[in-house]
Amino acid sequence: MGLRTDMRTDMKIVTRTDTETVMNTDTSTGADPGTDPGTNPVLSIVIVNWNTERLLRDCLASVHANPPAMPFEIIVVDNASGDGSRAMVRRDFPQVRLIACRENLGFAAANNIGFGAAAGRYILLLNSDTLIHGDVLAASVRYLDRHDGVGAMGCRVLNADGTLQHSTSQFPGFLNLLLQTLGLDRVSGSAFLQRYRMKHWQRDTAQAVDTVSGCYMLVRRACMAQVGLLDERFFFFGEETDWCRRMAEAGWAVHFAPVGTITHFGGGSSGTLNHRRDLMLTQATVRLHLKHSGLAAALAVFLLLFVFNGSRIFFWALRGLATGQRPALRRARFFLDITSRFLSAWPRRQGRMI
Repeated sequence: MGLRTDMRTDMKIVTRTDTETVMNTDTSTGADPGTDPGTNPVLSIVIVNWNTERLLRDCLASVHANPPAMPFEIIVVDNASGDGSRAMVRRDFPQVRLIACRENLGFAAANNIGFGAAAGRYILLLNSDTLIHGDVLAASVRYLDRHDGVGAMGCRVLNADGTLQHSTSQFPGFLNLLLQTLGLDRVSGSAFLQRYRMKHWQRDTAQAVDTVSGCYMLVRRACMAQVGLLDERFFFFGEETDWCRRMAEAGWAVHFAPVGTITHFGGGSSGTLNHRRDLMLTQATVRLHLKHSGLAAALAVFLLLFVFNGSRIFFWALRGLATGQRPALRRARFFLDITSRFLSAWPRRQGRMI
């Protein structure tokens, strides 16, 4: 897929050489409540959707139930959903701008299309599987208004059951990944062992962090114009971590601030085993290290994750044989599937589905 992204200071130009083949020309447009015609929005909310009709409906309804007291717009970029998402948006939310893609471009590329259509001074990445609560949108904008050197920020994120979601983290590195793969980050009371996902911290104070989750990330337009768009080689994982790293390298701070709360359904624990998803996560992790730390670091991380997945085959197989538990044997087969396909997780030139 041919791609060229041009950044301008005012962030109004996003040029794709394949626009005719990936985007429908039919888009529903309109101003959101609170936005007078001809008024530039302060906030642009960009939501990428792929086959999450019910969740997207609830997300959009939550935004309209808790609108910021300022001009704003909502842009939904649909990644070729086949579940009726587009019809739902056109029918139930005619004021939302809908951009329909003809194929699944991935999270980063679809967001970049949304950024190119956005007119706000601040641009919010919002997942379709989230719910907005209270005044969080306006409070987030006010926070960036008060902190000129902050390029992006995130808020408190809760799981569906109301527990805290670890929506901030340090930049990944070999030590952090080693602690995680060994399970040492589960040891409570140790800030050092829990450093990667910052599990020791209850997200009750505002502070600078390495990364915030892309499920809710408010970005300053001036920062985006300087740093550039999301790297589309990251198809589904790792793009926000790479972005935060580039922001830091450009001198922008990334903050967490408990100015409000959202619910993120996708961040909760799931019993679903999906080797494709895990291989994509591995590929993104290795790509991050290859891009920012070099070949040696990427190879070390690749080997670490290979050994981890391989060791889990024997762990779960022995446990299943010893106890007769079928779930343990299914997990052994899951890690066998991952390990047998592991070479496919080495990053290729262009990010894509594995």
